[in-house]
Amino acid sequence: MNSHRIKAFGLLLVYVLAIYIIFPKDAYAMHIMEGFLPFNWAAFWWVAMIPFVIAGVRSIKRTIALYPNLKMLLGLAGAFAFVLSALKIPSVTGSSSHPTGVGLGSILFGPTAMTVLGMIVLTFQALLLAHGGITTLGANTFSMGVVGPFVAYGTYRGLKKLGAPQWLSIFTAATLGNVMTYVTTSIQLGLAFPATGGVLASILKFLGVFAFTQLPLAISEGLLTVMVFNILNTYSQKELQVLTAFTGKAISTVKGGIKA
Repeated sequence: MNSHRIKAFGLLLVYVLAIYIIFPKDAYAMHIMEGFLPFNWAAFWWVAMIPFVIAGVRSIKRTIALYPNLKMLLGLAGAFAFVLSALKIPSVTGSSSHPTGVGLGSILFGPTAMTVLGMIVLTFQALLLAHGGITTLGANTFSMGVVGPFVAYGTYRGLKKLGAPQWLSIFTAATLGNVMTYVTTSIQLGLAFPATGGVLASILKFLGVFAFTQLPLAISEGLLTVMVFNILNTYSQKELQVLTAFTGKAISTVKGGIKA
């Protein structure tokens, strides 16, 4: 990474630290907290996320059956999402924002695999960190484990087809995956708690709550994801070739090797 990118990343870290200093109040988790959603909406998002979880389990089982040596890389994608999404940054309204970490796993293993990893991450955070909740697990998984990964994966594939540079495709995918997670959460909250001006007014209100802290965090996550990919490209090149993460093509086995 050149000096300009390092300087930009450093400025974003300074921004995050400034938020802590200027707004030192207690923060609530950005993940929708336990019992916050009405029962009908909590149930709706549970039902909506289940098909993606089923597809993700099948995807992971198929990948591991073909390439057992990819288990460590799969674990790394899950750990990356767990660590980043556990870093809560207070916002100006007493809420909080955080990175999501879904871009890495989405590009490597596909969006539905990241749905499963995201659900596991959110379950552990709800049980161990009081970050989110079990009744709201469906809504939180749908935003961070479905919409975020699909946006990240689709963005990466689309930019690669257009001939965009590798780093730009990864950066944009991770950044937009993060942003759309928060857009989805704002929509979920707006639908459940419409304001005086209606659902749209409520959605815009929640979007404004998170925008101040979330946009720089999304950019930070994009830069960090590029850095992690550079490290993987150095030390796990064989695994990346198996996944064809840098071509976006499907993997199929052939006699004597792997065909992308």
